[in-house]
Amino acid sequence: MEKTDLIGLHHITAITSSSPKMFHFMTEILGLHLIKKTVNQDDVSTYHLYFTDDMGTAGTDLTFFDFPGIGNGTFGKNSISRIGFRVPSDAALGYWSHRFDQAGVQSDDIQTHFGAKVLPFYDFDHQRYQLVSDEHNQGLPGGTPYRHSPVPSEMAISGLGPTIITVAQADRLGGLLTDVMGFTEKSHENSQTLYELHDGGHGAQVIVERSLILPDGIQGYGTVHHMAFRTPDTDTLNYWIERIQKAGLHDSGFVERFYFQSEYFRAAPGVLFEIATDGPGFLQDETYEEAGVHLELPPFLEDQRAAIEANLVAFNSGEEIADD
Repeated sequence: MEKTDLIGLHHITAITSSSPKMFHFMTEILGLHLIKKTVNQDDVSTYHLYFTDDMGTAGTDLTFFDFPGIGNGTFGKNSISRIGFRVPSDAALGYWSHRFDQAGVQSDDIQTHFGAKVLPFYDFDHQRYQLVSDEHNQGLPGGTPYRHSPVPSEMAISGLGPTIITVAQADRLGGLLTDVMGFTEKSHENSQTLYELHDGGHGAQVIVERSLILPDGIQGYGTVHHMAFRTPDTDTLNYWIERIQKAGLHDSGFVERFYFQSEYFRAAPGVLFEIATDGPGFLQDETYEEAGVHLELPPFLEDQRAAIEANLVAFNSGEEIADD
């Protein structure tokens, strides 16, 4: 790999109807770490919750907005349609199938998808997910399981995995992935094509699904807002900003997020991509022990704290740590 090459998946941001309920689902059911409880920097009336591995490693982040008053989204084409998570083994999928049954979480049967065992499941908003077994996977390592997780480490989610994007113009999105972003087309199954960054395996894969039949997806709670890809640092991000702009894509330019820096661009109708730096990370403004317990704001929002807190639905995200 060249230093400027994209590394793999960075984070996925989805929309929920309830931040308190999502906190419970992600920490108590899926065993992830709420490493940052903050707000959407473009709409401070909205939480931005980051659920990760133990230390908030890039490539393990699933994040959520809870836009006030937003309606239920609908599944359809021209959307990021299923979020992938990695687990260590085929045996782990059996564990998760039983865990979901015990917790009343809807899931489908374990199946095989592009040579890997997968377990599709859904949250209370009917957000669509899949657990993908790393039994035969090679490439980017996963993260470190959350040390306070209720899930045994040998069964735990280790990061983001193959995520499905459903579009009408699959060839056009495929061309963007290969010609601009550096993906390789790896395999086909029916209406789906698997793309991978630099032999990175499950942590660097997206699946493009072609559909002309489905109605367009409608964004709302239970749908994905955007997905992001990893670049090492600000210098390489600037390389990607220039490359995206030369490709004629509608983009944001450089965006400072304090915990990382970003570039956003429209990859296809209804599909928003981001390129984000691996650092500086989530623990620069709080300790590991306090991570996710209190509302943290980047320095440029700190003077608005009182007004921001007054408009958020408060919830206690420190109970699990306090009880340890």
